[in-house]
Amino acid sequence: MSSLLIVNATLVNEGKKYPADVYCKNGRIEEIGAALTHCEADVVVDAKGKLLIPGMIDDQVHFREPGLTQKGDMATESRAAVAGGITSFMEMPNVNPATTNLPALEDKYTRASGRAAANYAFYLGATNDNLNEIQRLPKNTACGIKIFMGASTGNMLVDNEKTLEAIFADAPILVATHCEDTPTIKRNEELAYQQYGDDVPIAMHPKIRSEEACYLSSSLAVSLAKRFGTKLHVLHLTTAKELELFVPGDVRDKQISLEACVHHLFLSEEDYASKGSLIKCNPAIKRAEDRAALLAAVNSNIVDIIATDHAPHLAEEKSLPYAQSPAGLPLVQHALPILFEFYCDGLMSIETIVEKTSHNVARRFQVRDRGFIREGYWADLVLIDTDRAQLVEASNVLYKCGWSPFEGDTFRTSVDATIINGQLAYQYGRFVPIPALGQRLEFSH
Repeated sequence: MSSLLIVNATLVNEGKKYPADVYCKNGRIEEIGAALTHCEADVVVDAKGKLLIPGMIDDQVHFREPGLTQKGDMATESRAAVAGGITSFMEMPNVNPATTNLPALEDKYTRASGRAAANYAFYLGATNDNLNEIQRLPKNTACGIKIFMGASTGNMLVDNEKTLEAIFADAPILVATHCEDTPTIKRNEELAYQQYGDDVPIAMHPKIRSEEACYLSSSLAVSLAKRFGTKLHVLHLTTAKELELFVPGDVRDKQISLEACVHHLFLSEEDYASKGSLIKCNPAIKRAEDRAALLAAVNSNIVDIIATDHAPHLAEEKSLPYAQSPAGLPLVQHALPILFEFYCDGLMSIETIVEKTSHNVARRFQVRDRGFIREGYWADLVLIDTDRAQLVEASNVLYKCGWSPFEGDTFRTSVDATIINGQLAYQYGRFVPIPALGQRLEFSH
């Protein structure tokens, strides 16, 4: 591995912001200090005027491999992630075949090795009949166990009460839940079809996948976790009402943690009029009041982690009528620039962005030697240019699906450079021509 010296940077790390140089060697951060002129490096990056932050660790992505690779794959989506300042990702199990047994889990690691541009880990998915696989899961094999406590693809909806209790009681590692109540959603769908026939408008999506559907499921997950002492992480919360179930505090002291996603913080149901099914996702983007409550919860440490839930689909699929259009949108390339919009508007500090996208992910999932700018840690770093705006256009979208719901939008900051395991991978809008640098994440759980 080559050596790298970053000079004249403004570091944002562990609640502090200060000028420093960073010297990286053999993939790791060797020294942090002022004017490291004694360090000889193969590559020197002048970061004057730029912010240096630890790379985002995205704890929820869908990269569509295996089985759905017309939408995205390990190589394409991880490259888009690196361009967006994401240096590690944790990928979900609802692919084809689903990642619901140990051989399928190892197959994903094999697929990512040598192809993923960012560091990687994978969830083991729960079903109504794979409790034995969950119980015998080696602790350093998966980042977590994913339970769809609501509608999902294939057989991944876990709705058997006894199975849920057994998983919460016996899970050897963190349990991450998608919380929506399927019977409530189905009742709401029937009412919508009675009213609109086959022409249900996209504006009905947050009413079909309603606050009630979310609360019923998330409250069940929280009650099960409290009952069994489960280490629970609730994914992509969308409503102000659900926030009542969670408490503020340091994520290191929490048994139950909470995630919000970029699009739920940035968009509201008012955006369906202009973006339509491009922003159809599950759980649904809801009211402006919910968005405001989520943002306040980020700043008050009720929400611990911010992720993307990156989930690409083909443009022709998303253009179908509401009922046929699949849920999900691509986000990894634009997540950090969107979050820095909050910084530009004075709604979120840079320190908070770093804590929620990097520090707290490493803490909650016990990611080994990543998530911080510390000597001895892997050098997963991102330079942010707060003075260079970027216009999102089809020509610069890197997702395999070829589109973004933010085309035509301008973000006021941009990713200047991304460093993966001590090597410059992306700079000035271009990838450095080197092999895929991603490594398998290791955990301390």
